[in-house]
Order: sequence, then structure tokens, then C-alpha cells
Amino acid sequence: MKAKIFIAGALLGAVISVGCAAVAQEAPFVDIGGRHGNLRDAQQHIVEAWRAVSRAQEANDARLGGHAGRAKELLSQANEELRLAADVANDR
Repeated sequence: MKAKIFIAGALLGAVISVGCAAVAQEAPFVDIGGRHGNLRDAQQHIVEAWRAVSRAQEANDARLGGHAGRAKELLSQANEELRLAADVANDR
């Protein structure tokens, strides 16, 4: 019985944590310099796409089945990957 309560509590905590992370998501921003023009351009497109998804969420009262939120998460991840790519290129 105690094990079931523990597992249920752990699952609830995980769900709440993921939900909070999705809500508290930070908007991506351009932080790659002109030295890497193509990466900077790609990063700018990600920022614009993230803003467009936000506008779509507002226009649809956030009733997009969580898919828009997931798209924003992936855009933020792509933004970070571009930043890391620029960092690697800088180290060469």
C-alpha cells in the first residue's frame, strides 16, 4: 500500500514538474554574432517562429491540444543547438 502511494506521489510530482517547465518556458533569442551569419539567420527564424506560435496560442485561446506548446519547446531546443554549434565553430 505504501509503495502504491509513493509511486502515485512520484508520478504526480513528475507531471507537475513537466507542466511547470512548459508554462515557464523562456522565449528563444538571437545571441549568435555576425561571424556565423547562416547560424544567426537560422536563429532569427526560430525566434520569429516561436513568436508566431505564441500568437496562434493566443488567437486560439491555447486550445491546440498541447501541440503548440511542444512546438515551442522544440524551437527552444533548436535555438540552443544553434548556439552550441556556433560555440564549437568559435573553438576551431
